[in-house]
Amino acid sequence: MKTRTRGLVAAALLALAGCAAANTSLQVSVLDKEGKPVSNAVVVVVSAGRSTTPAGLPKDVVISQLNMRFVPAVSVVAVGAKAHFVNNDPWEHHVRASAAGIAQFNDDAAGGFELRIDGKADGKAAKSADAVFDKPGAVLLGCHLHNSMRGYVYVSDSPWASLTNAEGVATLNVPEGAAIIKVWHADQLIDIAPQQATLTAAPATATMQLSVVPRGRRL
Repeated sequence: MKTRTRGLVAAALLALAGCAAANTSLQVSVLDKEGKPVSNAVVVVVSAGRSTTPAGLPKDVVISQLNMRFVPAVSVVAVGAKAHFVNNDPWEHHVRASAAGIAQFNDDAAGGFELRIDGKADGKAAKSADAVFDKPGAVLLGCHLHNSMRGYVYVSDSPWASLTNAEGVATLNVPEGAAIIKVWHADQLIDIAPQQATLTAAPATATMQLSVVPRGRRL
């Protein structure tokens, strides 16, 4: 009887595993209007398949204020993630968060908080403050005192999201099946059209092109 029970359990587990889609590799290249690679673009894949080991986005992120910059300049996190802002400069900074780009006109847009962080005293630990990103979307970070400071947090409700590297490429491990590929970039105010794909076991590639040339501004 025990042997038969174990056999039934094993069969059930195999059946459940068969209901979940296997994962495959998707490499997305992001180009600007002139065909040049774009770094720090956010690639998001919305999958109709179910993965046995879904990718995970950070639930906690550290964003430093250092040399009048937000470091990293762009972060990708899950909905509900907590950000730990640390001021490593010797002077006071603010963290002014608001919806990025055209999304700022949406009442349900992400962002919407302000923090004040004292400067770091010599020989003392850096001051910090926390905030939670509870809505999906792109968030612009700024400072009331230093208008040149810009940073971004992309809050994704899909677990398959990543930043492009210096070569403009993001590689994701996503489920096989139907998928929609989306790209966000800080200088692309109006989102480009998403791309539909049907992913199989074979590694796949896709190319997305912005309608702008990103500015070389200081982030």
